[in-house]
Amino acid sequence: MDRDQFRQLVIEQFRLGQDSAHFEDHWLRVEAYGLHLGRLYRADLEVIRLFALLHDSQRFEECYDPEHGPRAARFAELHCGKSFSLEPPQLELLTEACRDHDRGFTHRNATIACCWDADRLDLDRVCIAPDPNYMSTGEGKRLALKRAWDRQKEAGIRIS
Repeated sequence: MDRDQFRQLVIEQFRLGQDSAHFEDHWLRVEAYGLHLGRLYRADLEVIRLFALLHDSQRFEECYDPEHGPRAARFAELHCGKSFSLEPPQLELLTEACRDHDRGFTHRNATIACCWDADRLDLDRVCIAPDPNYMSTGEGKRLALKRAWDRQKEAGIRIS
């Protein structure tokens, strides 16, 4: 299965619909932030791309859904080797990043740090200002202090 087919599969199974604050436009911004950060910190860009697509894809509720991260990790494990390929250490990074992304932790591993910072840099979509204290990277902290428009522009996100 190629990348576009897998993306379509994830979109089709998403339960909350296209008006969700956790749907594809969010995933695309997380990917852009993640790639921006990942290039700076030499993180695993393939894991970052998959995290962006999967981290919120298993939400059953829009607001409070504490199990969506663990469900996303299980979804990744189920599809690895069938819908996409990762080496076992990469899959471990992806599942940890998905499982714990909403727990408020920071991380020392560059790939997980970039994933979590990327998601948190897009919190203003739900009227929450990104907090630099919850960022794992220096660049994440710096971007969190910027206005959303400026942050998105710097990360290469097209603003419509």
